[in-house]
Amino acid sequence: MNFYNLTRMPKISIPFLVSAFILALLSVSCRTAKEIVYFQDLETDSLQVSAQNFTPIFKVDDFLSIVITAEDQESARIYNLPTASSSNQGYTIGNPALYGYLVNARGEISLPILGILNVAGKNRMDVESEIKTMLTGHLKNPTVHIQILNFKVTVLGDVKSPGTFKIPNERITLLEAIGLAGDLKMSGKRENIKVIRDSSGVKMEYSINLTKKDVFRSPAYYLQQNDVVYVQPNAAARSEGAFWRTSGAIFISISSLVITTISIITK
Repeated sequence: MNFYNLTRMPKISIPFLVSAFILALLSVSCRTAKEIVYFQDLETDSLQVSAQNFTPIFKVDDFLSIVITAEDQESARIYNLPTASSSNQGYTIGNPALYGYLVNARGEISLPILGILNVAGKNRMDVESEIKTMLTGHLKNPTVHIQILNFKVTVLGDVKSPGTFKIPNERITLLEAIGLAGDLKMSGKRENIKVIRDSSGVKMEYSINLTKKDVFRSPAYYLQQNDVVYVQPNAAARSEGAFWRTSGAIFISISSLVITTISIITK
């Protein structure tokens, strides 16, 4: 090896080499960032989607609060479930969280005085209307309010905080559920989010691409009670992460050795 020629080489600044190395890493990061952006085909004013009049469909194992009121509140009491009351009056309809109606395997509930009512496969307005009809001749101007007490969704997979989340207002979108789970990890597969739904005992699966604006028109955009959202890991991203973890130390060690050698030779 001709060391004379090496000593004639122009001196290379170590800060320059370090800067070049950092820029190389940033270029890789930028390419990765392009793969994780949501709604890539969404223009500022191109999407006008009307909010759906979403109302949940009652299912087996739903736990329902049903509160019946009327002009004569005393007359309405016997049509409501008894709940604990500190006044020893025996009934209070202001505490629906203590008691409720569990939808049985046949999709039915049993109402005081009124009897058996099938609710599975029906929405809130339908059931409220049916109960009002059953109360005809019993109460004057009755009102019925129904709420699902155990409305929950589960988010699993490659998210930051997986878990099961209770939804008190019975209305949640896929994006809101992902937000509750802390968003997807960098390695989460945004192109194929799975929503698993139980529909009358039949498991249905929806695939949603978060990089496309079509997500807003998906039948799974609004989640139903007991839906499960699953985020698959991106194999390419995980492989890339493994590569950097296993080879990063070696690469940095070799780079340090080369920089040190050049520094000594060019002094």
